[in-house]
This record gives sequence, C-alpha cells and structure tokens, in this order.
Amino acid sequence: MSVKIKYPYNPGYPSVADLKKRAKWRIPKFAFDYLEGGCNEELNLARNENDFDDILLKPQYLHVSGDIDMSVELFGKTYSAAFGISPIGLQGLMWPNAPEILAKAAAKNNVPYILSTVSTSSIERIAEVSNGEAWFQLYHPTEDRLRDDILNRLKAVECPVLVVLVDVPSFGLRYREIKSGLSMPPKMNISNIFQAMICPEWGIKTLKHGIPNFATLQPYMEKGLDLSQLGQFMNKTFTGKVNIQKVQAIRDIWQGPLVLKGITTQEDMEAAISIGVDGVIVSNHGGRQIDAGESSIHSLIRLTQNTSYASKVKIMLDGGIRSGVDLGRAYAVGSDFNFMGRPFMYGVGALGDEGADHTINMFKAQLYQVMQQLSIENIKQFPSRLL
Repeated sequence: MSVKIKYPYNPGYPSVADLKKRAKWRIPKFAFDYLEGGCNEELNLARNENDFDDILLKPQYLHVSGDIDMSVELFGKTYSAAFGISPIGLQGLMWPNAPEILAKAAAKNNVPYILSTVSTSSIERIAEVSNGEAWFQLYHPTEDRLRDDILNRLKAVECPVLVVLVDVPSFGLRYREIKSGLSMPPKMNISNIFQAMICPEWGIKTLKHGIPNFATLQPYMEKGLDLSQLGQFMNKTFTGKVNIQKVQAIRDIWQGPLVLKGITTQEDMEAAISIGVDGVIVSNHGGRQIDAGESSIHSLIRLTQNTSYASKVKIMLDGGIRSGVDLGRAYAVGSDFNFMGRPFMYGVGALGDEGADHTINMFKAQLYQVMQQLSIENIKQFPSRLL
C-alpha cells in the first residue's frame, strides 16, 4: 500500500535522528561539537529530550472530526504551522550560509525564523532574504548606545518580533568547546584543520561564502581584530546580567511584539508580565547554561499550571523537541508555539541548501499524522488529548 505524503521531503531522511547521523559525517567535528554540546556533564541536555517520553496522548478513534488545520495566529500573523526555527549562534560555522538558507526556507514555508545577535549573517541581509519576516534575538549589550543602535536597525528593516535573551548572565562551561578551542571566539588548531580537510564539501562552501564572522556586530568592531581581541570584545560587549529594569527600558523603546527567551520560573514569568511583554519562550538555552536545572518541557508544565498566565502572554517552548509527536506533546501541556534549533541545523548540515525545506516539511508531515491519529482538527485541541 502506498501512502501519499501531504508534505513531501527526502524519504532517505524521515527523522531527526537520520539527519543528525548524516550531518555529523559532513560537518567537521569541532563545529558539530559546538552545535551538539551542552554544559558540564550534559545532564540537562539529555533531560531536555528524555522528559518528553513521560507525556502521553490519547486518541479518540470514533470521534467525528473534519479537515486538519495546523495554522496558528501569533502576534497578528497567521503561520502555516505552530513551530519555528530557534536562534543559534555561529550558524555559518556549522554549515556555510546556514542563516540565509534557513531564513529563506522559513519565509517560503510561512514559519518564523529567529536570527541570533551572534549568528553569521547580518540583520539587514536576513531581512532581505526573508522578505522582512525574520524575528531577531537580542543578546543585551552592556552599553545602551549599542543596544539602541541595534534596535534602530531592527526598526529600519521593520523586524516583526524582538526576542530578548535573558538566560546568559555568563557563558556556560561547555567542555566540548573548551577541548576543541571553540569556546569563544573560534580558534583553529592543527586538529581542527585536519577535521575540516576531511569534510570537503563544508570546506569548499566555506571558501565560497567566506570565513564566518559575527556579521551583525561588524559595525561595532575595530578592523583587524585578532582572535584574542575578538574574544575580549565579546566579553566586554555582552557579559552582564539582564535584569527587569533593562527589559523595561527596551519595552519603553520597542513598540512591536516583545518576547523574553529563557524564562523558566514563576518569579521571572510574573516579572515579565508586569512590564507588558507579549510572550515568553520557556527555554534552558538548549541545556548549555546550567546542568542542575530542569528540562524546558518540565518548566513549561509548571508554568502552564497557572492558568492566569495564558490570558496575559503567549507561552512558547524551545528545547528537546525532536519529532511531530514531541510537538503534539508540547501543545498538549499548554505551549502556544514551539521552536527548534538543532534539528534544523542537522537538516542543513545533512542536505545543504535543501535541508531547511526538508526539515520543515518533515515536521509538518509528522505533526499532521499525529493530529490524524488523535482525531483533532487544530492545534488548540491537543490539551483534550493529554492522558
């Protein structure tokens, strides 16, 4: 029996695990370790994925249901599905031109893409290739002057949503990156050069697109910085705690939708609501900041138990989602929208320019099948299928 696939993708890679396996082979080890690693012993990294297994869903096979609609309205725009692409730093290091590949595909498929301050394409370039649809995640600078200039650049390109990262008061101790010399900034040693040489397509494309750099931050850097000076610039420019007063200052300046990423506790949720943010992304930074913390999905479950929050902000999730089943589980416990980072980088690393479209369609196909199996018509019905 043949099965018609509503959202076509490469059948050789039907899962995130398949994409990850191929991406690991095509990306140099030092760059893949940067993508893959968590902090310390990587316990919270594992919890992010494993804790989804405890969430069970119940089908209702005899329930009469109509056509499936995966679309969702968020901040005044209707997206084709309730998931998007998370911000990741140094994307072009892991696969050349990755930010543009992902931003183009997201706009084409009508899902959000979030550009990181420390990614490898600029605000202006991503706005161009995404037709102005890309969101932006701000690493809060230590200087208000730099903050204001970045916000003015975002206003100039009419960025639709600003995401402020709040969970990096210091950079996590990531042992894989320390061993490879890739903590910040990247350092090329003999081992890393050898790893690059045995990944020829990565190397050829890197030569074509150029050595990756922090493109958005180029206007604020002195020309000709060596690696040690670049590291000093990053530490000086971005090291520091983001408190509620700093977020309030941004709220006063930014008139569009404002989202805080890295919220995991009731105290921070209530502080965010008190200054009028429009949404939060529950996240533990992909298990890269604190190993003794709980998984993102467990934080979401705790926060959504307070039913008053849902009427005040959009509650979104980032971390640990690896399938359409996981997407359904997250919606069932109260998430309004979900973001994924590593799966999309696996997709681009595995399949290059086709990887972003493939991964979007793969998740749509998986989510569609889950909704068929549960006999539900739209995303808002998932909580009724929580066991």
